[in-house]
Amino acid sequence: MPNNKTRILLVEDDTFLAGIYAHKFEAEGFEVLLATDGEAGAKVAAKELPNIILLDILLPKMDGFEVLEKVKGDAKTKNIPVILLTNLGQKEDVDKGLKLGASDYLIKAHFMPQETVEKVKKVLAANPARSGK
Repeated sequence: MPNNKTRILLVEDDTFLAGIYAHKFEAEGFEVLLATDGEAGAKVAAKELPNIILLDILLPKMDGFEVLEKVKGDAKTKNIPVILLTNLGQKEDVDKGLKLGASDYLIKAHFMPQETVEKVKKVLAANPARSGK
């Protein structure tokens, strides 16, 4: 990996939204890896070992909770911080995500892409070994 950009894996099935987030993160100097379903997200995480994962919950093939369990259950990927990015705002979903090992939980409707970038930077700052620098 010759570049020293922080790599973020964005697992989002809404391609319009994924494009907005990808553009925002690239403008902030991140290298963005995209996956549009849970199965692909889990594979990319294991193969590319990103610095952080931004993960939707409602996904085709494998939901975000399953992806989170897979990532946290694998020795290679278990230390990668995962931020859930979703429209599911019920307390049970938040609690389940955090219990499964998510570092944070963002409700799409409540956060602008720039605020999401700031949240990612905060989580990376709290996990210096993952910041890619």
